Amino acid sequence: MARERTVVRGIVLRAADTKESDKILTVLTEAGKLTVLAKGARSRRSRVTACTQLLAYSELTLSESRGWQYLSEGNTVELFEAVRRDIELFSLASYFAELTEASALEDVESGAILSLLLNALYALGNLKKPPLQVKAAFELKLMSLIGFEPLADACAYCGRPDPEEPALDIREGVVCCGKCGRGERGLAMPLSPGGLAALRRVLYGDPKRLYSFALAEPDLKKLADAGEAYVHATLERGFKTLDFYKSLQGGGLL
Repeated sequence: MARERTVVRGIVLRAADTKESDKILTVLTEAGKLTVLAKGARSRRSRVTACTQLLAYSELTLSESRGWQYLSEGNTVELFEAVRRDIELFSLASYFAELTEASALEDVESGAILSLLLNALYALGNLKKPPLQVKAAFELKLMSLIGFEPLADACAYCGRPDPEEPALDIREGVVCCGKCGRGERGLAMPLSPGGLAALRRVLYGDPKRLYSFALAEPDLKKLADAGEAYVHATLERGFKTLDFYKSLQGGGLL
């Protein structure tokens, strides 16, 4: 009996070599995360090699057998060559892939997450947006999309719409004044007023204009540090790809 085939569009979040010349792929599609076996993908004669690369966005023809999804055919849609040619950009993009894999679920609608990742890669490679800006916006928006959106409309303790010396409490997931709730809050990461405005744009604004803000470098660094710390506090784990990206920056916090 012929296997039933389905065609999906997805991006490779992880590609692991297995026995012989096969690969096991983790692919993000609009319908959720999939595990796909690409038989012979490492062979010189394979016609699916390109679409089994990390961060390759492709149209994939899949067939199911014994609980496995097999890659039958593949046509690349976008390889993000500008990102691949730059080791720092590619290492940052690899972190985005690892973070997305840790956040997305199987059989759960993931169209917004897929768009977020594709747009982040486009912003890095094509729009030449500052990597720190893309990183901060991606981290914060991804946490929002998976159900951990920080409350940023006012100080969580005094209700002030424009918090004085604003900070993001990464454990409680709220914005607060620098002096508010010190005996109650978890760990507050300082923000500038401009950084708070950018945070609100990322969380509440038009997703198509996610990167349409500009911050002075010190303010952007505060936002980026807060976003990264919020990811770690929320998911309770670190990421090897992020460690490698930081090593290319000379080590330490970005």
